[in-house]
Parts: sequence; structure tokens; C-alpha cells
Amino acid sequence: MTTALARPAARDTAPLPDEPPLTRLPAGRAVAELVLGGLLAVVVSMVLQVAASHIGTDPGTYVPQALVNLATAVILLVLFTGLAWGWARRWPSWLRLAGVWAALSAFATLLLAVPLQATRFYLGGSSGDNTFRLQYLERMASGHGLADMNYQGIAPYYPGGWFWLGGRFANLLGWPGWAAYKPYSILWIALATVVAFVLWSLVVRRRLALLASIATVFAGLVTVAVDEPYAWPTTAWLPPVVVLAWRVFRHRGRVPAWPLLLIGVYLGICGITYTLHLVFGVFAVVVLAVLAGVLDARGGEAVGAIVRRSLVRLVVMGVVTGVLSLVTWGPFLLAGGLGEPNVAAHFLPEISAYFPTPFAPTSVLGVLCLAGLVWLVLRVRQNPVALPLLTVTALVYVWFALSTLALVVHTTLLAFRFIVTLETVLAVAGVFAAVDLLRWVPGLFQRSRPVLLSGFVLAFAGALALSQASVQALGDQVKTAESDYYDNGYNAKGQHDPEQDGAWTGQLISTIDELSGRPRTDNVVLSASDRLLSFVPYWGFQQTTPHYANPLAEYSRRSAEIRNWAASADSGQLLQRLADSPYRAPDVFVLRRDDDQGRLLAYVASDSFPQASPVAVEEVRFDPALFDSPRFAQRDVGPFTVVVER
Repeated sequence: MTTALARPAARDTAPLPDEPPLTRLPAGRAVAELVLGGLLAVVVSMVLQVAASHIGTDPGTYVPQALVNLATAVILLVLFTGLAWGWARRWPSWLRLAGVWAALSAFATLLLAVPLQATRFYLGGSSGDNTFRLQYLERMASGHGLADMNYQGIAPYYPGGWFWLGGRFANLLGWPGWAAYKPYSILWIALATVVAFVLWSLVVRRRLALLASIATVFAGLVTVAVDEPYAWPTTAWLPPVVVLAWRVFRHRGRVPAWPLLLIGVYLGICGITYTLHLVFGVFAVVVLAVLAGVLDARGGEAVGAIVRRSLVRLVVMGVVTGVLSLVTWGPFLLAGGLGEPNVAAHFLPEISAYFPTPFAPTSVLGVLCLAGLVWLVLRVRQNPVALPLLTVTALVYVWFALSTLALVVHTTLLAFRFIVTLETVLAVAGVFAAVDLLRWVPGLFQRSRPVLLSGFVLAFAGALALSQASVQALGDQVKTAESDYYDNGYNAKGQHDPEQDGAWTGQLISTIDELSGRPRTDNVVLSASDRLLSFVPYWGFQQTTPHYANPLAEYSRRSAEIRNWAASADSGQLLQRLADSPYRAPDVFVLRRDDDQGRLLAYVASDSFPQASPVAVEEVRFDPALFDSPRFAQRDVGPFTVVVER
């Protein structure tokens, strides 16, 4: 061992004699599987989504639940039978792989597509944060470059990589962005599952990789984390990536470039899709590098050599990460966005005030997470997968602690976003615990077959229970998707309730188009209908809440402008103030009528952090007489009045 360590390793591409191969797949095979597996996942998902859309069951029945439970039970039975008895062992390896990719893609797709078969919306409909997600995809579908979801002419703030690809997907289908959001989201959940399987195949045996991927799907669905389809992939891929990073830092011989590039690409994808995951991912990788260095130093290796080796590997990962992240972050940084006030992290929900305990044995997922936690602690020294996963588990709690400390400087680190990260890691670890248990228990008995058969039955029963729990967990989100209104003023149930704002969306759109006579992307709208811009790519003068507003947009000053317009003495002064505005003034006002006082209302939100509801909404009242000018055309639409400057 001493002789091997003393030899220069710079020109030796082979691992040291006592080191196992860095990955279980060579570079070419890994890339081929990522590409081919991803393509197959996309094809299978789209075919199944089309099939699911033709089920034709109206909302309000349990037919979709029954169908999806049967379909997923069959898929799970086939996969578990194959794992236990290897019935496909004689098939060519690529055929087996293709079968696994198709099964994983079908599994993830059906669990979402069948419950949502009656609606054009994805989970959550157009409510809550989906208002902004639909708006972002609508924006990307209306042009070919990156742009802010709301403000015209401003470099985007929220990473738009996922949404930009979604815009191209919508263009390919010929659909508006809001309608393409559902199939695009489901497609990504299926793709993320197959990619997770390939990534796990780099660091563990195929069978374990398959089980880990199934557990990952369950973690995302039971916790409803898949309602953020642009954030879920980087959560699903984090566990195998940190295991690979641990292998890289523990490897003393020369490391091929491609694992470093792969880790950098993963972090870069975080950078162009979900910034919070980029920060946490870099945090985890650096901590693992330090831990590996400490262990190597305790083993007798020179500290200088350890630092040089680790820094070189970190730099390679960092360069790739930085280059990819600048694709979306570059324009914002060049515009000086980092120097502007930012309230995006001003949110402290109740779940962020408590340390997460997903390992409470009150559900099947809780039992799985508890088993995973125990396995991580017991196997941290023996199993090379346990230590990096335990490190990520610990870092989630560190992140929660730091987020609480950040309250001192009046912000948070949005720690609640990493609860699903913890649950995913522990669920996967729980699978590894179950496999170890099945290996160990038969040794206590003279006959192992009954024990293994019992293990198979229990594993299948647990997976089936998690599958059905996933369908139940999505129930409220599915109901919202079925109840929210489309751009035509009707919902999936065929309802058109004039008391609901959404029932007037179609008429609002047609009225604006008729009165303005301009292309939709030439209009700037100040709207009291918060979901209008989710369906049409009008530009908004003001974002609905400051937390989703671009820091470059000067949210508070824009709100002051709205108040200033409302305080005008007459229409002439209003027109002058609109003309003198430092921002492009609205071409269209969509205001709510206050019939009691005869005023027209706009709404201005402000940050009220650390209140549980961090947004305070103020009514800004316009005198209808301010629009009594030939320069304005107006029309009442339901509870709204549309005013267009000619």
C-alpha cells in the first residue's frame, strides 16, 4: 500500500490496486443509456398520456383511481417478479434495459395522467403558484428567447431553462403554453425517473438501482413534490449524484473526466432550473470533498496532496456548473440584479418552523424512512452508499438550522423545500435496508425459500400500498385541476359560474383583443384578475406578489406609480402621468368594479414577512371619471371593467 501511494499517479489512468472501479458503467455506456433511456421515456410517456386522455371519464367518479391502481399493480408485480426470480435473465441486456425504462416511464406517467385524464390542467390547476408557472410557460411559448415571465424588456430572474424547453414543446404541439404545461410536466416526471435509474446504475447494482428509482417515484408522489415538475428532477437525481461525488473524492488514483463533467452538468441543470438546489448541491459536494479529505488524512496521506487533488476535481465541476448556470443567470447578473432588493426568500410557512421528521412510523412511507435512517446509521462505515446519503440527511437539518438563524437578518433559506429531499434519501435508504434484511434473515433459518417468498410478498404489498397512497395524496390537487377555469371560462366539469372570476376569462381576453387591436405581446396590462396572464402572453405592469417579482422591476416603485395614477385629478392628468412614467405604462387596465362606492379597484401587494401569509394586499381605487376621455375605450365584463388606451 505504501509503495502504491508513493508512485506518481498523474499518468496512470488505472485505479490503485486496492480501489474498486469508480463507476459500474463505462462512459460510453452511461451516455448511451441516458440518451436512449430518456428518448424511450419521452415516447412511452406521450403515448400513455394520449391514451389516458381518451378514457373519457367525467370528474366525480373513482373510475380513474381504480384504473390506475390496477395498472400500477400489474407493473409492480412484473418488476418485482423479475427482480426476485430473474425470469428475463436470458433476454439480451439491452432488451431488459429497455423493458425497465419503459416500465418506469409507464409507472410514473400513469400515476399522474390517469387521475388527471378529465382535465387539461396539471396538479393544482391554475391556483396558487401555478398561476406564475403557467404564466412563465405561456411567455416562453410566445417567443424563442429567454424573457421575464411578467415584465417587458427585463432580464429574467427565475431560471427559465425548464420553461424555455417547455415553450419549444408547446410550439411543437401547436398549443398555448398553459395547455402544454400538463403533458410537459408529466413527461418530465417520467424522464426524471428513468434518468434516476441510470444514475443509480453508475454506483449500485441494477436491481438496487431499480428499487431505488421506484422508491424515488413514491417519495415524489406521496409528498406531492411532483407539483413542482421543474424542481423534482434535480431532487430525484441528487442521491445518486452525491454517491458518485463521494466515490470521486475517495478515489486516490487518476479520475476520468466524465464523472466530474456529469456532476458539473447536474449542478448546472440545477442552476438553470432551480437555484435553491444549485446552492444546496454545491454545499453537499463541497462537504463531501472535505469529509473525504479528512478520512484520507487520517489514513496517513499528505494533506497537500489531498488538497491539490480535491481542488482540481472541484474546479472541473465548478467550471461546468458555472458555464451552464450562466445561460440563464448571465443576463440578470450583467444587468446588476444582485444589487437590487430581493424578497423571494421571505416566506416562513408552518412546516419550515419545525425540523422534519418523515421517519415517524405512522404510514408506509414513514416506516420506510425510519428503516432508512436506521440503516444509514448502522451501515455508515461498511456501505459506501450510506455515508454520502447520511451526509445529505444531516445537511438538510443543518439547512433548517441556518434558515432559522437567517431570521435574525430578516430572511430565510426556504428550508421547507428540502423536506422532500430528506424523504427521498430516507426512502431510498429504506429500500437498501430491506434488501440487507432479506440477505441476513435467511441465514437464521435452515430453509431460506419461505423467508424469501415472505419478503417478496411484503415488498410487493408495501409498494402497492405506497402506489395507492400516491393516488390518494394527489386527490386534492386533482380536484383543483378539475375545478379551475380554462381560458374559455369553463372548467373540466363544464361549469360556468358567473360568481367566479375565472368564468369571465374568455370574455376578458376577447374584449382586450378587440378593443386594443394590437398583438397580444404588444399589450402591457394592469389586471385585477390575477390569472388572466396565465393564459395569454400579455406583459404585466406589476407582478401579483413581490415574492415572484423580478428584483430589476423595482416592485415598490411600480406600486407607488399605481397609487399615483389613482390619485389623478382628471383624465388629462392621468394620461400625462402615464406618459411621464419611468416604466412603460399599461395599455390595458382590467379593474374590478366596486358597486357599493362606484369605484374601480386595482390591487397592490407588499411583503409582510414574517407573517404566516407573507403578502399584504391593498385596494387602490380609481375614479371611473379618470377614464372619461376619447383616448380610452372601455367595456364592462362581468365584475370587471376593461379600459384600453387607444
